[in-house]
Amino acid sequence: MKRLSRVLTPSYLPAIIAAFVVLVAGILADNQNQVVDEARQRARVAEELNPIRSKLEANVNGNIQLVRGLIGTLVTEPAMDQQRFAALSRSVFTERSQLRSIAAAPNLIVSLVYPLEQNRRALGLDYRRNEAQRAAVMRVKDTGQMVLAGPVDLVQGGKGLIGRFPVSIDAGGGSNRFWGIVSAIIDVDRLYRDSGLSSDELGLDVAIAGQDGTGAQGPVFYGDANIFRGSPVEMTVLLPGGSWHIAAVPKGGWPTTAGNAWLIRGLIVIGGLMIILPMVLTGRLLSERQGNIRALRYSKVQLQELSHRLKIALDSSQIGIWELDIASKKLLWDERTKELYGQKTSLRQAYDDWKDALHPDDLDRAEREFAEALESGLAYNSDFRVRLPDGSTRHIRANGSFYIGADGHRKIVGVNWDVTADFETRETLFEAKRTAEAHSVELEAARHRMEFNALHDPLTGLPNRRFLDQVLADRDRHFAREAKLSIFHMDLDRFKQINDTLGHAAGDEILRHAAELLRGNADEKDFVARIGGDEFVLVRQDGGIEPDARLASRIIEAMSVPVRYKDQECRIGVSIGIAAQSQTSEELSHVLVNADIALYEAKRRGRNRHEIFTGELKTAVFKTKQTADEILRGLEHNEFIAHFQPQFCPRSLDIIGVEALARWDHPTKGLLGPHTFLKTAEDINVVAAIDQAILEQALFQIYRWEASGIRIPKVSVNLSYARLHDENLIERLEQLQIPAGRLSFELLESISFDESDMTVLSNIRRIKELGIAIEIDDFGTGYASIVSLLKLTPRRLKIDRQLVLPILKSPAEKRLVESIIDIGTSLGIEVIAEGVETLEHAAILKELGCHGLQGYAFARPMSANDLATFAFERRWLAA
Repeated sequence: MKRLSRVLTPSYLPAIIAAFVVLVAGILADNQNQVVDEARQRARVAEELNPIRSKLEANVNGNIQLVRGLIGTLVTEPAMDQQRFAALSRSVFTERSQLRSIAAAPNLIVSLVYPLEQNRRALGLDYRRNEAQRAAVMRVKDTGQMVLAGPVDLVQGGKGLIGRFPVSIDAGGGSNRFWGIVSAIIDVDRLYRDSGLSSDELGLDVAIAGQDGTGAQGPVFYGDANIFRGSPVEMTVLLPGGSWHIAAVPKGGWPTTAGNAWLIRGLIVIGGLMIILPMVLTGRLLSERQGNIRALRYSKVQLQELSHRLKIALDSSQIGIWELDIASKKLLWDERTKELYGQKTSLRQAYDDWKDALHPDDLDRAEREFAEALESGLAYNSDFRVRLPDGSTRHIRANGSFYIGADGHRKIVGVNWDVTADFETRETLFEAKRTAEAHSVELEAARHRMEFNALHDPLTGLPNRRFLDQVLADRDRHFAREAKLSIFHMDLDRFKQINDTLGHAAGDEILRHAAELLRGNADEKDFVARIGGDEFVLVRQDGGIEPDARLASRIIEAMSVPVRYKDQECRIGVSIGIAAQSQTSEELSHVLVNADIALYEAKRRGRNRHEIFTGELKTAVFKTKQTADEILRGLEHNEFIAHFQPQFCPRSLDIIGVEALARWDHPTKGLLGPHTFLKTAEDINVVAAIDQAILEQALFQIYRWEASGIRIPKVSVNLSYARLHDENLIERLEQLQIPAGRLSFELLESISFDESDMTVLSNIRRIKELGIAIEIDDFGTGYASIVSLLKLTPRRLKIDRQLVLPILKSPAEKRLVESIIDIGTSLGIEVIAEGVETLEHAAILKELGCHGLQGYAFARPMSANDLATFAFERRWLAA
């Protein structure tokens, strides 16, 4: 009790209060640190969980959209067979998806499945009689909405999501008829893996609730259900027709103690000790001082002892003591104070001693602060600089308080201590803070520059593809929520020629010019971007078919104005595809795809024009793309074969040659003529490849017929303009075994034999040197003139069937054909007539002096084997 009473004296009361305050503040600081750490942990979990949620949504919705694309084709082809269904499904499965199987059930009976082998048992399944699936299927039929069920355990093994889609077709009169349903199974294990849930690097324990899209109220189907009871980070995964609720905690659960808890607690303890210990020490000194004062009344010895203790304390603290008699201005300094002011000699012991030592810059302020303390009678506190005798400067902190001395005079006593190190440290910290703030400003400016550069094209200053993707993903941030948007996809015409002939500097100038024109024609609220190469995109709101068309025409007209570059006149054009939202909720990424389809159509129709996307255009482009894909596949599988139509001598009726014609042996559509694929083949630039395949087959058949004892005098093969322009044509021909005088190349008369086209003229000359004859096909319908015939010197002319067919009834056409034959004969060129449909045609052409006949009157085009049999049996003689 005695020791406790000593501690509870007024001298120790500030220390006790300070200890209590430090304890409370430490507890609050520790709790706050725990709260901050917990918030940081939850933010880290949310940051890692959010990409998984986004991937789950994107993957599920991506699979749904792939199936909807297949349903769109199924609507246009309701009578689709299994092979066609499998081909379409295979193209869907080649996309990045988690689809496992697809089944179509017209009239609720499964008739089409993919993959077939794994799901063959499902064929013929009648949903109306299947107890397990009838209720769900009928709900799809009755509601007309897609239903997504699962995850469920699959009979084939594993788990899957089952999406059932209603399919309706046009029944005429503006109404639809229910056709059936399409069921698609999404492999849940692949979905989890592709969405990142199965990653070994995932630092979370995850659970998902909401089976069958029932959201947070649904059962847990992935992970531990206890996760939902462990204060997890929760998010919603939006699905078609429902949602899932996903929750996550760090692996092993939330940490009970913050990672830096003991560091913070240690700092709190150290800070508390730094506050409390000096106060305890000061309280102790005060207690001793009071005891000493009491002891002075009884003994000088005790006074000296206490004075000695006080001196030791002052020496240890390096504090100087001063006292000023306010009335007499007498100033007393102890030895330590003299050392602080650099004064080792005797002083006047006056106020002026302190005033003279002050730094001139601090003199007025220091005196003013001291005067204010004298006037108010409150505690004196001041910081100032003093000049030492050696010229250096020292920072002093002074504290003082007033009292009435034993002589009755009012006095002030205080302490001084050297704070030069503290001041220098503060100045250093202030400079470091200023430097850090300046550096932070520079970093912020650099960050803004980097963000601008990352989202803008450095050449034109327009937004780039990345910026466009952000606009498409978050349209409400850039455009009015209720506005429908239109997208212009633009591609510069003839830009490559300028870039190749005048150099990249000219190309860059053209791109900058095009960007300025687009800025000038666009409204302030429109978004204009360069997305790569010579492609630009313009996104505008509140458009419409007519305003969009007027803007497109204005841009095309502006782009058509020639541009001067280094005394060169550069002419460019622009092709524009336009697509508009049908409703504000339509995905802008889909609208961009539609604009790209319209751009393709504008370029296909001759460029320097605009096209507006329609449903019919999408269907036509899809069919063209499908045909192009099938042509490329057909070339890979050698589906393009040669058929041969004989040519006959009108007098002896002997075979004088055959024409090799391209046919497509399509695996599902059968044998197709050139009219079904030639235009698409030209668009995708594979006509030369088809010509090469027919040429190689024709050469092979010449030797094969020869080995069978059948001699065909010559074989004519079409040579397209693209191959005639090929600089490597002769090199490829030299690699083939071409029998001399047995091969002819037919050139369409529609090809312009321009003297300035040195590649064409050189190839024709070298073709002749290889022993290959030149024939002009479809003569009378193109550009060939008598002068070009004299220069080209072909071996044969083939009169177009359009001129041959009317000769039975039209004397004028007959005289025209006779004139062509006479011209050919006079130039030493053989003339062959195409389109000989009847024997009457043959008789007239024989009478006119024609050298060869080709047509259905004698034989239709046939396979190589059929031609061999036809020639061996000489069947045309019987005809």
